[in-house]
Amino acid sequence: MGKVVIQDVSDTALWVAVYRANETKRPDALFRDPFAHRLVGERGRYIASKMSRSRYVSWSTVLRTHIIDNFFRELMGRGVDTVLNLGAGLDTRPYRLDLPSRLRWIEVDYPQINRLKEEELGGEKPKCRLERVAMDLTDRELRRSFFRRINGETKKAAILTEGVTYYLTEEQVALLAQDLRAQNNFRFWITDYFSPRTALYMLIRKGMKETKNAPYQFCPEDWFGFFAAVGWKALDIRYLGEESIRVRRRIPMLWWMKVVRLFLRKKVDGGALRTSAYVLLEPK
Repeated sequence: MGKVVIQDVSDTALWVAVYRANETKRPDALFRDPFAHRLVGERGRYIASKMSRSRYVSWSTVLRTHIIDNFFRELMGRGVDTVLNLGAGLDTRPYRLDLPSRLRWIEVDYPQINRLKEEELGGEKPKCRLERVAMDLTDRELRRSFFRRINGETKKAAILTEGVTYYLTEEQVALLAQDLRAQNNFRFWITDYFSPRTALYMLIRKGMKETKNAPYQFCPEDWFGFFAAVGWKALDIRYLGEESIRVRRRIPMLWWMKVVRLFLRKKVDGGALRTSAYVLLEPK
């Protein structure tokens, strides 16, 4: 079962940043993140070296980064004037994407994450108006007050929760979705999707010692139905598996995929290419 590697959920930001740094070195890189290697440090490299399934996490991190980058390029043409990145981690899009200088980009995360980014990137100039807010997103009253303030200061906002919801319970995600939906100027939301077979795998992973301090919790049987019930519908769905075919990045086959195939013979969730995605949601 291994040993505890992730000390808290903030460590996951260091973990996935390693794979963005690695991707940047490739001659055929799907994106360039020249800042990632400065953020990961020895702690990030240690985590990546000790975690199991690193090939799959590397693949999924690269595909999700690529997909979300494209979402934001397209959203700039839809009149978005504010991006609210909840649980921003070590994301560097305000520095590396070609964004309008008028765009307001707000990163929300724990104080230690914000401090790390300010220390390492303080000398860099973001492409847009970047702000950082220290907040525990599970503090609902504080969160709602913050959302109301931002809603009053924007005309069309896009929300990003990249690699965030699966560390929350279903109740926490439902309340977050309701709080976002209550803001009339929050018009788009980019978030993670998992199929039933991936939800099964995530439940299995809850017992793994290396991630016991940051377990996966959000595993609804009907993902789209769950979000519809709290006021959101899918505007665009981009599956990692399908995108990997398009960009010629082969999916690493994990043992659990082979096991699940034995039990889920019917293609109830679109097959192996549709086990995970990033979805652009809009209010119902």
